[in-house]
Amino acid sequence: MTAPTTANIAQGDARVGIQAGVVHGNINFYRLPANPSPEEQFTFALKYLEARVREQARTLIEKAVAAGYATTEVQFYRVIALLSGRTLRQLEPEELDRLLSICASLPHLDEHDQWAAGLKVVVRLLTPVSDAEKDLRVKEIDALSRPQRDAIYGHLEALLEGAIQDEMWRRSVALAESRRADNDRFDRVWKFFHPVPAQPRTLPVQPPAVPLRDRLRAAVGATVFALAVAKLIVPVVTGGMVRPLLGLLAGLIGLAAFCVAGADRHYRAKRLREKEARIRPPRQRRSEAPAGGFARKVDRLFDRYFRRYVPSGTDRGYWLEQTAGIRRHLRDEVVELYREQRIDAERIAWLVRYLVGDVRSQWERDTLTVHRQQLRNPGRTNSFYFGGLSLLAAGTLWAAPAIVARAPLSGSCWLLLAVISVVPASRSLFRIAAERRRVADDHVERDTKSAARWEAYHRWCDKLSDKPSDTEMAAWLECDRKVLVNQAMQQYRLHPSDVIAHAFIEAPAPACKKARYPQGPWRYSRYQLLLFLLTDDGVRQINIALDFETAASRLTQRLNYRFDAVAAVRIDGVATQQQTFELTLFNGEPMSMRVSEPDNETIQHDESASKIAELSLDAAGLSHTLHVLEGVAAEGKEWVKHRRRRADERLTHLASAIHGLIE
Repeated sequence: MTAPTTANIAQGDARVGIQAGVVHGNINFYRLPANPSPEEQFTFALKYLEARVREQARTLIEKAVAAGYATTEVQFYRVIALLSGRTLRQLEPEELDRLLSICASLPHLDEHDQWAAGLKVVVRLLTPVSDAEKDLRVKEIDALSRPQRDAIYGHLEALLEGAIQDEMWRRSVALAESRRADNDRFDRVWKFFHPVPAQPRTLPVQPPAVPLRDRLRAAVGATVFALAVAKLIVPVVTGGMVRPLLGLLAGLIGLAAFCVAGADRHYRAKRLREKEARIRPPRQRRSEAPAGGFARKVDRLFDRYFRRYVPSGTDRGYWLEQTAGIRRHLRDEVVELYREQRIDAERIAWLVRYLVGDVRSQWERDTLTVHRQQLRNPGRTNSFYFGGLSLLAAGTLWAAPAIVARAPLSGSCWLLLAVISVVPASRSLFRIAAERRRVADDHVERDTKSAARWEAYHRWCDKLSDKPSDTEMAAWLECDRKVLVNQAMQQYRLHPSDVIAHAFIEAPAPACKKARYPQGPWRYSRYQLLLFLLTDDGVRQINIALDFETAASRLTQRLNYRFDAVAAVRIDGVATQQQTFELTLFNGEPMSMRVSEPDNETIQHDESASKIAELSLDAAGLSHTLHVLEGVAAEGKEWVKHRRRRADERLTHLASAIHGLIE
């Protein structure tokens, strides 16, 4: 036997970094109704059993039975839950008594009931099986319908001993390997850890912002100009002067054309400056947002996707440099839209991807600067602008001499007043008209943006619509466990019958993602696994890193040590805060692994932090592993001998009782 060695895993104050947890709050998969009926308790017990939260499943089934709901299906799953993942020697005396009471009902069961048939097969497996009977027992299992057969192979692989144990294990592993990638696991599993996407938003259109001074200038200027023109027209009309009158009319027509075209030119120039400001690279580097805040997370999202979505045939550095202004503008918009709602940045990652993808698409179509063409002054506007200005000047010069000649003082004053009033009034009118037009165009742009974002949102929701259920996640993880245990046995050249018991410790790996259903256990995208194989020679410990999204695993350490080398096993910490599993050998430093993290932020109103921690640790197999290792630490190899002797006495009584019932 190799000398024992030790390793520290996330020891001391080291942090196991985990991304913020996702709780799929819109799913009532594990939410029991108030005052549940026995049927409802049993239904939810099956869900927990499929999720390998065995203790909760046993509790709910026993409540249903105590309330009088004890059909053959209930009794079948009652036995499955009682024996799931355990050997007969691991059952407590009261559990063996419960098992015997179930067996006592066998003679009264209907022979044609499929659940009764499954229950009888399970009970027969509790009696000693000779090599000659092995094939018969396996054929009995295979003759059952799929629900009973899958339950037996999926939960009772550790139940038996000897040759049939090896055969049951072989079939169980073969089933796990065949179903490890069932239901498009590798295309869907990532969706379980994806948060519910936040709905799209667009910035509201700012109402017209016209300063009071512009309104006053336009109103006063227009009034004064109208008064001055009237004063100029009266003497021309009363004097019967046709040519000056035609000059004034021509000037007014030119002024109208100039104002219409000038307002259009002013708006186009202002709009162009605003559009250019959105794509112009920033002149100075902006100070970084506070670490850990929402804005910093949005910064990272934009940086990540702009680096990833580089247009084909474009240098990444050039792309990032040229789109710096766009990136800044889009980032500021997203932060402004979602900051006040305490929305996790990952919920809007889909929107960031869409925005970046849209920029890339415009770049590839060469439409990023299409606004320059759209806002270019058309020939008609230029013609009206310069033609109107020319007509205004010509008409004024044509009418002015006659007016001044007829009324030198008053005519000159009214001409001067008309010129002085029309200049500021026209400028203010340009700004007012541009602002109103800006509001109209902003509404059109906002509606277009909103429609495109909602379309992208629905596409993303459709992509997430086949998110795995929690039971699928549990089934895949259980398949991974069995395959890994089988690989470990092959490495050590062990048969299943050589292993007294095997146990897992599951912990989240650094920087993993995590998610759960309400009232359900946490699931992680990457795990740290400690596998313990107890044999007559001692303990084989294998440390494994498992990437659950790809099912790729990596053995990080193998340890062998005698039973009497185990000095202590313990769990430090409070379940609702932080718990650390610690295994100490007599000649080494403690091996520690953080198995739970504080989880107060994701607890919903109808949940208990301690209950969620209990469910997660149950699903991780911690209680079973502690029970085994604490016994080893307390008594060493003698614990195995004593446990076998004590269990064998009870099992002999159980076997004889079952044999009598079957006969």
